[in-house]
Amino acid sequence: MMTNLFSTFDPSSSLYLPLNWLSILLGIMFIPYSFWLIPSRLSILWTTIMNTLHKEFKTLQGNKSWGSSFIFTSLFSLILFNNFLGLFPYIFTSTSQLVLTLTLSLPLWLSFMLYGWFNNTIHMLSHLVPQGTPPVLMPFMVCIETISNIIRPGTLAVRLAANMIAGHLLLTLLGNTGPSLSSSLLSILLITQILLLILESAVAIIQSYVFAILSTLYSSEVN
Repeated sequence: MMTNLFSTFDPSSSLYLPLNWLSILLGIMFIPYSFWLIPSRLSILWTTIMNTLHKEFKTLQGNKSWGSSFIFTSLFSLILFNNFLGLFPYIFTSTSQLVLTLTLSLPLWLSFMLYGWFNNTIHMLSHLVPQGTPPVLMPFMVCIETISNIIRPGTLAVRLAANMIAGHLLLTLLGNTGPSLSSSLLSILLITQILLLILESAVAIIQSYVFAILSTLYSSEVN
């Protein structure tokens, strides 16, 4: 029984061990389909999506991508699998935890910053002052750009976790009102829950794409 509304996002299981985090590995179950001798329609669709994303990420990064777009397509796949697995009953939504989202965003951002400042120092300094800024406003622009750069991993992590939590909380709140409703209202509730699940499926795709595309844009700024 839930002690509070947010206990559905508790990473601890009944054995007081973080066994719920093993749900991250469930996405590996879908990978062997791509290694079949005769590819299925699902694997062809997934290959087409990955090729499209690879071309888009490579375009955003320019000529200096060096194959790093494969990192972002893998990141998209990992987040997408975990977002969708969280929609199934009794499966822990790992992407609703800041522990996971910060683990994905912080090392990426830190590696971009270290690479940029060590190899392209002048280019990174030029990003702190936008072109056409009056000399009086330059110190303020440097402070604003520095703060906006520092909070990037936090905004990436919070955006993904908050969007995952919001939809699941709404589904939980509506689901808890089911036993107290009449049969006519219960049918309306079921239709509403189905529509919300469709919306959450779209959010799962959009948020994984947003996370990957923003990471790609951040990496393109250091080249």
